[in-house]
Amino acid sequence: MGYLRFCNFLFRDETMNSNEVRRPSNFVDFYSYAFRYCLTEEKQKSIDIESICILLDLVLGSHFRPQAVALIQYLKMQNDYRVINLDQLMGFYRFCNEISFPDFSNYDPDLAWPLVFDNFVDWMSVR
Repeated sequence: MGYLRFCNFLFRDETMNSNEVRRPSNFVDFYSYAFRYCLTEEKQKSIDIESICILLDLVLGSHFRPQAVALIQYLKMQNDYRVINLDQLMGFYRFCNEISFPDFSNYDPDLAWPLVFDNFVDWMSVR
């Protein structure tokens, strides 16, 4: 995914500044659309970490800046994940909506969160 291509998509016609996009019900659709927009090949189902970090910064960061910054830092330093799929990306949004940050007091690792979140919470707890 070209960084400039993605930025042009986000900011043409002030996409990110639109009140329509900022509504929670519409933001979820926009967030998943932004992921699909970044897919460059017909059968591609995941996006490389570098591109996901850009997407998180530009899109998720508009609603959850502290969480997005921490997730990006984690994703850049970890070695377990080379790509992120749509389910994981949507999980980031759900995680930011449901889990208190930065204390994670309501995070339950026994629930059905993807492993990336368990690893992220563990990483944050030792920082």
